[in-house]
Amino acid sequence: MHDIKLVLIGLGNLGRRFCEVVLEKEAFLADQYGIRLRIVGVADSRGAAVDPDGLDLPTVIHLKRQGQSVAAYPEGGQPGKGALALVESVAADVLLEASPVNLSQQAEPGLSCIRTALGKGMHVVTPNKGPLVVAFRELHTLASEHGVSLRYDGTVAGGLPALNLGCRDLRGARIRMIEAVPNLVTGYVMDMLGDGLGWDVATARARAAGVLEADAAWDLDGWDAAAKLVILTNAVIGVDAKLEDVARVGIQAVDALELQAARERGERYRLLARAEIAHDGSYGLSVAPLPLPVTHPLGRLGRKQMGVVFTTDIYGTITAIIDESDPTPSSATMLRDILDIYAREPMAPVH
Repeated sequence: MHDIKLVLIGLGNLGRRFCEVVLEKEAFLADQYGIRLRIVGVADSRGAAVDPDGLDLPTVIHLKRQGQSVAAYPEGGQPGKGALALVESVAADVLLEASPVNLSQQAEPGLSCIRTALGKGMHVVTPNKGPLVVAFRELHTLASEHGVSLRYDGTVAGGLPALNLGCRDLRGARIRMIEAVPNLVTGYVMDMLGDGLGWDVATARARAAGVLEADAAWDLDGWDAAAKLVILTNAVIGVDAKLEDVARVGIQAVDALELQAARERGERYRLLARAEIAHDGSYGLSVAPLPLPVTHPLGRLGRKQMGVVFTTDIYGTITAIIDESDPTPSSATMLRDILDIYAREPMAPVH
C-alpha cells in the first residue's frame, strides 16, 4: 500500500467535493491501485488545518457544509494561517491547488503556492487556470528542474479530459484547428435568453444553479473561455500563447431576438473558443458567441454540456463532450491527475 500525502488549497465547490470523492473512493483506490490518499493539510480563506497522520475528512466536509473555516478543525485548526505558509511548512508529496482564479492579481496566491511546492520537490495538481495562463512555461521548467510532475487536466472544460486527449492521444499529429465550448454557463444563459427570459433573470438562475462565478464578467465577457483556450494552445499545439493574443467577444452583445431566430433556423448559439492554423503556420485565437448548426459537432450541446473538437492531419476530426450536471467531475480531475502520476495501470485482479 502506497500512502500519498496531500496538501489541499481551496475548499470551495471543487476542494470540498474532492474530499468527498476521496472519502467515497478510499476502498476502490486501495483495491485497484494500491494507494491511500491522506490529506495532511488544508487551507481556506480564513485559516488552515494540519494533521501529519491525515485529517478526518468527514469533519472537514462537515465544517465546510456548515459554512465554517477549517481553522475550526479540532486540535489541528490554525486560524489565520495562509495558503502559502501552509505549503511552506507541511511535508507532503502533492500540492492540490484549487483556490479561485485570480488573474487581476497575477494568479495569486495560487501561483506562489505552486512555485513553492515545485521548488520543494512536490508534485502539483491544479484545476486553477490562473497560474497556467500567467506562467505556463516557467512552471513547466520549474517542474522539470526538480524532477516532479505538473498536472492540470481540470483547467479546461471541467471534467472533460480535453488536455489529456490532445496531449497524449494526438501525439504525432499536426493540429489544424481546435474548437471548444469550454465554459458551461454562457450556453446556459444564452439558452434561457432564447427561451424569452430577461438578462437579469437568466443570470440569477445561473448563479442559483452554482454555475456562474461571483464575478460574472469572468464568464460572461469570455475571459474564462479565453484562459482555457490559452492553456489548450500552449499544451496541445505547443504555441506560446498569451491571454492578450485572444480576440475576445463576450455574450452580452448577443441580442435575445437573434438567439430566438437562430433556434428557429435549427442553430444554437455557443461561446466558441477557436485556435486555427493560418497559411503561414501561425495560429489565430478567438472567443466569440456563434450560431452553430446541428451538423457542427458542438451544435447540439445541452445547457450543462461542454465539448472540444480537434481537427488533425492524420487522426481525422475527434470530438469529446461532457454532460456536467454538478461540479463533481471538475473536482474529480484532481484524482485523475494523481493517478496519472502514481498509478498508471490498475492492479491485475487476484484469482
